[in-house]
Amino acid sequence: MLKIYAVSDSIGETAEQVAKATLNQFCDKIDLERVPYIKSFEDVNEFINSIENKENIMIISTIVLVDVREFLVQRCIEAGIHITNVLGPCISMASRILNKVPDYRPGAVWGMDAKYYKKIEAMEFAIRYDDSKDHSGIKHADVVLIGLSRTSKTPLCMYLANKGIKALNIPLMPEVPIPEELYEIDRRKIVALTIDPMQLIEIRKHRLGKFSALSKEIQYANAERILQELEFSDRLIRRLNCKIIDVTKRAIEDTALIVMEHIGHMGIKSY
Repeated sequence: MLKIYAVSDSIGETAEQVAKATLNQFCDKIDLERVPYIKSFEDVNEFINSIENKENIMIISTIVLVDVREFLVQRCIEAGIHITNVLGPCISMASRILNKVPDYRPGAVWGMDAKYYKKIEAMEFAIRYDDSKDHSGIKHADVVLIGLSRTSKTPLCMYLANKGIKALNIPLMPEVPIPEELYEIDRRKIVALTIDPMQLIEIRKHRLGKFSALSKEIQYANAERILQELEFSDRLIRRLNCKIIDVTKRAIEDTALIVMEHIGHMGIKSY
């Protein structure tokens, strides 16, 4: 079986589309994985070292940063991995014709408008890393939201993404360890969402009402369980010493404004 990695120094949309177009030419079993934000030698080494089985591997790259692109090629040659960069030859040819040095801007292929591109990238980021699907996005996030279930983390991430902010959320549960990456980033990037216990109970009861057949067996809206979760959340937040926002009866727009002010988005000073 062949596995293709779509590698990029941006969100990887172009590399993935080229990979999919390649896959469509074959009926064989082929696996595809997108690897975004490869912007440094360290990122390259981390990616190559993460590939356990280096047989039947192909990398389609759209990295435009010359030194990173060349280093990736070098590491692939050393590891015996097949690689092709689909933008490099095109950029070089255009450079020769125009007799002009390119800007080498990651993501420029989608650069119809800077704000539009930033928004699309942020929205894809929010979807990709929603609810701790992948902890690797933590170090690339503009803000990391933490909080218990039903504290509006996902809709807040999407709202912030619409403003061009790469937001990632991590649900807090006593049984699930907090990702180590959370302790390695600037604490100013972490925002904890808290809520009044009574409102949380009501929100969860309403949510469970849609699954009435299971509601009696699920502790999701149990008052004692929620108080345990809140106690766990409070201890963790104190340990992280991060920004706290009480979302009790607060509109998403209001919470988003506080987050944007805190991280200094669009020239607004943090406090």
